[in-house]
Amino acid sequence: MTQIAVPYFCARPRAASSAGVLLFMEGNGMSPQLLRVAQRLAGEGYHVVAPDVFHRFGGSDPERSMAEGHIWKLTDDEVVDDVRECVETLRDFGCTKLGATGFCMGGRLSYLAASRGLVDAAAPFYGVNMSELPAPTCPLAISMGSLDAYVPAADLAALQARHGDDLVVYEGADHGFFRDGSPAYHPDSASRAWARVTHLFATQLQPGI
Repeated sequence: MTQIAVPYFCARPRAASSAGVLLFMEGNGMSPQLLRVAQRLAGEGYHVVAPDVFHRFGGSDPERSMAEGHIWKLTDDEVVDDVRECVETLRDFGCTKLGATGFCMGGRLSYLAASRGLVDAAAPFYGVNMSELPAPTCPLAISMGSLDAYVPAADLAALQARHGDDLVVYEGADHGFFRDGSPAYHPDSASRAWARVTHLFATQLQPGI
């Protein structure tokens, strides 16, 4: 089958940087909120690539992507192929250290990228079914919500046993608590989780800066 180049959104830092971040979307596809996160990360000094992993299905469309269940049609190996292509893009930007983060589906995909050894640090948000993947060996900052019904208790317990203090459950936060402008948005949890993300990436991707 002919390979299709992965479409992506890119945000670049103003100053020279050798650090990059892969940013993975939620199950409804590319969104304004995701692009705002990309710009925030660029403001922290990172080259950011956010791939549209639904390109196999005609690209992101919030209503169609959810209705047609694109999230369930992706295979891990397909996503890893996309990740490898995006890693090369970041390498072309001059990045020598790479991180990954994402939300919901993207949380799992950032964990997947870490478990395959493709990044140097990862900060997954409320990823579903992450415990079925091999444990990453790179530094992590995992963020979950105490009210999140999408993450089964057994899955959460397995991740807590696996990762200890690298996983934080935010009390009163639901699935999607970082998504500003949505009913699930939980400002205090979002702020504290973001502080962990920026600390992780600063220490692992920009040492000495």
